[in-house]
Amino acid sequence: MFSIDQILAVTFTLFAVIDIVGSIPILVSLKEKLGHIDAGKATLASGFLMILFFFVGEPFLKLLSVDVHSFAVAGSIVIFVIGLEMILGIEFFKGEQDAKAGSIVPIAFPLVAGSGTLTTIMSLKANFEQNNILTGILLNLLIVYIVLRCLNFIERLLGKAGLMVIRKFFGVILLAIAVKIFKSNINL
Repeated sequence: MFSIDQILAVTFTLFAVIDIVGSIPILVSLKEKLGHIDAGKATLASGFLMILFFFVGEPFLKLLSVDVHSFAVAGSIVIFVIGLEMILGIEFFKGEQDAKAGSIVPIAFPLVAGSGTLTTIMSLKANFEQNNILTGILLNLLIVYIVLRCLNFIERLLGKAGLMVIRKFFGVILLAIAVKIFKSNINL
């Protein structure tokens, strides 16, 4: 059953984890190196990875004898660390910076559909209905596409200070989300 509350919670959680707005400085740098970012290709590749992991992630975990609640607790720790990165400006997770691979690497993976996003998708499965998670994923893919298409305009509109404030704000939100996921899955 579709739930607006769940869809909003999932959409906002993924939006904060993907941090496409906070990634604008990285995306602008990549666009300068590549000359062009194919927004459609990057969005489709990201969506493919997220939806594949959404459907195959749980059977894969079962193969490894790991339940979704344990994965959610581990995922909440990853989300917590990502939130700390955003607030403190310290990079714990290192990404590849190979501009030759185009819009797929590093934009689709690991920037948009990286380990934090995939972990979050699995963590969300412990607390939300599947159709609401899929809707949240699709809404985020739409946001990713719009941001990639309007990259130059958004950068001029927000400025460096605006981008920094948004990144810190979403970092705090991620910390709260991580605590909630951890708390709801640790007592099982």
